[in-house]
Amino acid sequence: MSTAISFLESPTDTREEIMRATYLALCEHGYVDLTIQRIGEAFPKSKSLIYHHYESKDELLLDLLEFVLERFEETISADDPDSPAERLRAVLDHALATSLRTDRREFIAAMVELRAQATHDDRYRDHFTRHDRFFRDRLASIVADGVDAGTFAAVDEAAVASFLLSTIVGTMTRRVTSDEIDVEPLRAQVDTYVEALFVENR
Repeated sequence: MSTAISFLESPTDTREEIMRATYLALCEHGYVDLTIQRIGEAFPKSKSLIYHHYESKDELLLDLLEFVLERFEETISADDPDSPAERLRAVLDHALATSLRTDRREFIAAMVELRAQATHDDRYRDHFTRHDRFFRDRLASIVADGVDAGTFAAVDEAAVASFLLSTIVGTMTRRVTSDEIDVEPLRAQVDTYVEALFVENR
């Protein structure tokens, strides 16, 4: 099975190998049935290495979340050469794609399952607070760049970013927890909202 996280396709060190094994085991077994033993079954080296670095599955999963966020921070460039409008559309094309490959759906399901742990575990809540803040700030930066460039009308970029992030997270959650969602008309509504930001449409 290929992963939706390209930097886990070819791990280059022990930590990346452990992260890949953890992700694959989570996708296969889900949070409730996940154990370090099962993670070890997906790990190409001795299981003792996992026990040496981690005392529990939650410690491992929290490190996986940190690992994923670190890689997102490294790969999403603030100096993207595309225009703000193109960058915003690229984000929406990815986050609100009308169809998903199996590996991407598995990745989303894994993240939603871990986000659910934040309802009663402050460690997960802290991570997803920082996760949301990173992506909200990224969206706000794109909108602010559009305002500065004269592409977007003067708007509250933080409010726009918060709305878009909430829509994205809500869509991700519904996609893997319900059969009753049609992303295509939802995306059309989001596009209508975004188009209203453009100066020429005002």
